[in-house]
Amino acid sequence: MGLFSKRLVPFQVTICGIDELGLHCEAGVTHVLSILDPGWPEPEAFGTFDPHQRLELRFHDVIDAEPGCILPDRPDVEQLLSFGRDLTEAKGAHLLVHCHAGVSRSTAAATLIVAQARPDRPADEALQAIVRRRPHAWPNLRILELGDAMLARRGEIVVAARAHYRRRLEREPWMIEQMIDGGRGREVAEAGRT
Repeated sequence: MGLFSKRLVPFQVTICGIDELGLHCEAGVTHVLSILDPGWPEPEAFGTFDPHQRLELRFHDVIDAEPGCILPDRPDVEQLLSFGRDLTEAKGAHLLVHCHAGVSRSTAAATLIVAQARPDRPADEALQAIVRRRPHAWPNLRILELGDAMLARRGEIVVAARAHYRRRLEREPWMIEQMIDGGRGREVAEAGRT
């Protein structure tokens, strides 16, 4: 069974990291959103996938400008949303979204695609569907902020992420220092906002 029931979105969604790609080569994937670091080689696993449509985006998993890093930017999010719009038209579509670990960039992208497909549903519903599938999800805040604005959700997606960050940090407080040290302090600060 897919990640989402047909009542939420009309396509199946799978999220994974690079090391899990081989597990999905025979899963009937029709669309792949591949998010990689700049300069990273194309994963070899795609050679064993059935024919599929693929969008490859390349940027680092950062939320603020850092020396030597390429931020996800508006054109990246525009492309992933355009790719996601095509899914609602495709019969029997199965989207696989991956980044390096299947935790941050991929979960943010999948959240936006689901929220876009269901503008009539709360953004938190889209995010929680992703989190049920990827319990260690920590969606990239910059991608969510850009997508929230483009989808005219008036901050609703960011508020959903804020609540998710808060829940994760309450369960795993050791993450606070790790996230701050990793340049993700702004997401930790969002967790503290009400």
